[in-house]
Amino acid sequence: MNFAQLLFPDFSLILCGYLVCRFTKLNRPVWEQVESLVYYFLFPVLLFQSIVKNPLDLGAASALVGAAVSLALCAIALTYSLPHWPWLGRCIDVRLHAASAQVGFRFNSFILLALADRIAGPQALLMVAVIIGCCVPIFNVGAVWPMARHANKGFGRELLRNPLIIATASGLLANLLGFSLPDWLAPTVNRIGQASLALGLMAAGAGMQFGSMASAKTLAVAVLAIKHLAMPLMAFGLARLFRLDATQTAVLLTFSAVPTASSCYVLAARMGYNGPYVAGLVTLSTLLGMLSLPFALGVLGGLR
Repeated sequence: MNFAQLLFPDFSLILCGYLVCRFTKLNRPVWEQVESLVYYFLFPVLLFQSIVKNPLDLGAASALVGAAVSLALCAIALTYSLPHWPWLGRCIDVRLHAASAQVGFRFNSFILLALADRIAGPQALLMVAVIIGCCVPIFNVGAVWPMARHANKGFGRELLRNPLIIATASGLLANLLGFSLPDWLAPTVNRIGQASLALGLMAAGAGMQFGSMASAKTLAVAVLAIKHLAMPLMAFGLARLFRLDATQTAVLLTFSAVPTASSCYVLAARMGYNGPYVAGLVTLSTLLGMLSLPFALGVLGGLR
């Protein structure tokens, strides 16, 4: 499989978003509204549709879910441990680590869903939707908890109001109850889903910022190494441990290697932390995804 050709359409949309935002009148304030539209409406509709359109076999999905949740917990634990490494901890500012730790384990759902169908077929969309439903709450807790602890803020309401969690939970419930979209509504929902992927990828590009990271290069290297090297390696090991089939392995490896979530910057800034630094990490993660995805799918996937 030619992974460069496979990944080019999605990363070209990211590049288009970056260029349009930087060199036209469609600047950052415009794309902030686009992000809100995608995050609160278009993307939840896509998640709901991806779950309800195919019957869910919980038994068949249990191994993949187990591997994905294990990967999520391992990545969070590894990222949290950085300040306690004897040779690394003294170089890390604890408050800056609290804001940027999320970059080491969160994922860009837009890119993941855009890649899933081309990498492993339509069934992969259902698998990805289930992974999102199980891992988004875990990752949100992992992202918010260290910042809430240092800033003395709670995070329960933040989790309960997350549109991705609401869409996934309602989709899983509808699937298990046997609900399906009526034929007359399906074309509209499909178009909403297609729009969410294109706009989401362009919004990811528009949000790229090369912020000042010179003051904490060690932390940046450590966090990004966990995201783009350690997570794919852990995913490969977990795929073998849980005896995943070829399609499940491809989905898990893709999940492990996609860039971090673009909303990392929004969360850090909203909670009073160093937003520009986190935005720089998100930008580098988006670029590193062009290396980690071929590594995960081509190199590690070929060793299966």
